[in-house]
Amino acid sequence: MIETPYLLFLGDAPDQLAVKVAQGIKDWRPDNAVGQLRMEGCKADVGLTDMTLAQAKEAGAKTLVIGVANRGGTISAAWRAVLVEALEAGFDLASGLHNLLRNEPELVSVAQKNGCKLHDVRIPSVQYPIASGVKRSGKRVLAVGTDCSVGKMYTALALDAAMQERGMKSSFRATGQTGILITGEGVPLDAVVADFMAGSIEYLTPPNDDDHWDVIEGQGSLFHVSYSGVTLALIHGGQPDALILCHEPTRKTMRGLPDYELPTLEAVRDVALTLARVSNPNCQVVGISINTQHMTKDEAEVYLAEIEERFGLPAVDPFRQGAARLAEALARL
Repeated sequence: MIETPYLLFLGDAPDQLAVKVAQGIKDWRPDNAVGQLRMEGCKADVGLTDMTLAQAKEAGAKTLVIGVANRGGTISAAWRAVLVEALEAGFDLASGLHNLLRNEPELVSVAQKNGCKLHDVRIPSVQYPIASGVKRSGKRVLAVGTDCSVGKMYTALALDAAMQERGMKSSFRATGQTGILITGEGVPLDAVVADFMAGSIEYLTPPNDDDHWDVIEGQGSLFHVSYSGVTLALIHGGQPDALILCHEPTRKTMRGLPDYELPTLEAVRDVALTLARVSNPNCQVVGISINTQHMTKDEAEVYLAEIEERFGLPAVDPFRQGAARLAEALARL
């Protein structure tokens, strides 16, 4: 188990999107975070108190969590110096990066010397099967997006909370590092060997009561040439009964791909439904989640109304407004 509370390490993150791990923990498990640690040049801020390692230790922090999700998931030399200092101060380390803590000899040595633990949450802990495609009991809903980091995890967490408030049976199923750090369990999908990715989602969402919903955290985008494979594994392995489209309307190009424009919501709907109906012919789109964080309240309301009229489906910002209307749409299925 990863000991709480956390000190969230933002490093030298170049922008706010780069600290989505820290932001997710702060927004969904605020009691687990005492503060943030930022290096010189950091251009991100999750709204917690800036602390030194000593201040965080005094405040009770047990684990330094790397809250950055950078392209390639690497640990820089500058970061490494801070991580060593944290271990020497008695902190455990937790990371969801592809660059594993346990593969860094200096970190391993200092951790052993100081009796500290290294937690790599992006390592599969189960021998996952190859997907069978056999239909399972229970119901499943998956968030799919126009791009990476548009709010698929937030949508799933908000939807699970709204469903439970209605008395519906539901479980949030984490599929990425941030979701796993928030809930303590899940499948680190993008670290699973390709042949077993869809099978890992079958494993994560086993047969259940007919009225139970698995709310599956989405990853990547079918239109993102770097990460489309994980999205397709979620669609085929999850066999979703319902899809929720996720979009951030102020973004002009794909995350990390400046030469690629975002697809339309219509394109995502049509492609995702076509692929989802390979494993579940009855799948349907039930709602649209819009990330309006860069819009004013009035701008958001106008845009949501336009999307709702365009698609004839409930369109909400689940973080600003809650996901009750999305839960209501699922309750009708």
